[in-house]
Amino acid sequence: MRREPTAPGLSRRNLLGGAAAGAVAVAAGSTLLPRPASATDAAPSQAYAFEGAHQQGILTPSQAQAVYVALDVTAGSKKELAGLFREITSTARALTTGGTPPDAGLGAPPADSGVLGPVVPSDGLTITASVGASLFDDRFGLAASKPARLRRMEDFPNDNLDRAMCDGDLLLQICGHHQDTTLHALREITRATRGAMQVRWRRDGFHSPPRPAGSSRNLMGFRDGTANPSTGDTSLMDELVWTRSGADEPAWVDGGSYHVVRQIRMLVEFWDRISIREQENIFGRRRDSGAPLTGSKEKDVPDYAADPSGEVIQMDAHIRLANPRTAHAKKQQILRRGYNYDAGTDANGNLDMGLIFTCFNADLERQFVAIQKRLADEPLVDYVSPVGGGYFFALPGVRDHQDWLGRRLLT
Repeated sequence: MRREPTAPGLSRRNLLGGAAAGAVAVAAGSTLLPRPASATDAAPSQAYAFEGAHQQGILTPSQAQAVYVALDVTAGSKKELAGLFREITSTARALTTGGTPPDAGLGAPPADSGVLGPVVPSDGLTITASVGASLFDDRFGLAASKPARLRRMEDFPNDNLDRAMCDGDLLLQICGHHQDTTLHALREITRATRGAMQVRWRRDGFHSPPRPAGSSRNLMGFRDGTANPSTGDTSLMDELVWTRSGADEPAWVDGGSYHVVRQIRMLVEFWDRISIREQENIFGRRRDSGAPLTGSKEKDVPDYAADPSGEVIQMDAHIRLANPRTAHAKKQQILRRGYNYDAGTDANGNLDMGLIFTCFNADLERQFVAIQKRLADEPLVDYVSPVGGGYFFALPGVRDHQDWLGRRLLT
């Protein structure tokens, strides 16, 4: 079945070397959709619904693997840009559904790379598309439609940003249960969109399994995302995650969310040489259980009322600054969905690993930026260095089979 054509010697603070990220040419031509998986296919696996008011990969439980790829659009017109979004949508729909690729015919390039075998498993794949502030420049006439708080990611105190690893017109967050699934999806999208976008930066991540139980651990050995708001609470997600139109926000944003990505390098050679007591005081939690220092279990709420002067959980501990548990701070909560990364070693032979901090929030200023400002100069900054990322806006979901990502923005 052929798809019809549619219209890319060191101190803690100077540890970082200049590792450059390679770019790959990508982007819009027609491709071939696989046949949807059926009961007779050899590789049935978990699939998340592609259509809905919101995109996959936001409230979806974190899969084991992820690829973050930011892209610069090279399409020459608004019409071509719309064609690009249609192509991303149709390719993502096919990949996340899974199935058997069609026979492309004798002499034609194969319909699929074959990385996953003759039957493409859905394998828990989600593909989340977000737009950056630069897409709303004068190329496509979209300036008046820019989400009100979307902008180039600023440098916060203690950042060490490499601008080659920041921002972008588009961001694709590709997550799945296995690495070959996410890499296959990246290849198929780049093939389908050749000529309309090009990779700006890329970072691959992984989500550690619970060890031994509870939330997964980051590469500093501490549990990550313990205090996340419940994704099962619809009213809470409406308040904290989904952006609403009206006031200063354009009409098309309903169902979308401000998508923050921060590539945070962990200076693990130094971190691993300090005592457990110092590590736990920096975070305000126990490393083994994840419990706050005032509690015994991971999900215990820190008791700041019983510790007003920081005798147990220091006043500048990470958890106390990030979430002081006040009524005001409750409205600033973010939905975290981060991944660990390991990029090998830098030019100086130092380990290059850390966290792809990811969060979704209804209001960038009220939530993420406010929290980040509170964290300025916290003790943890001696052991981490934000080096890249960006602000993006996760597009509203695809409502039905005729809908496509970005339609309300572009029509």
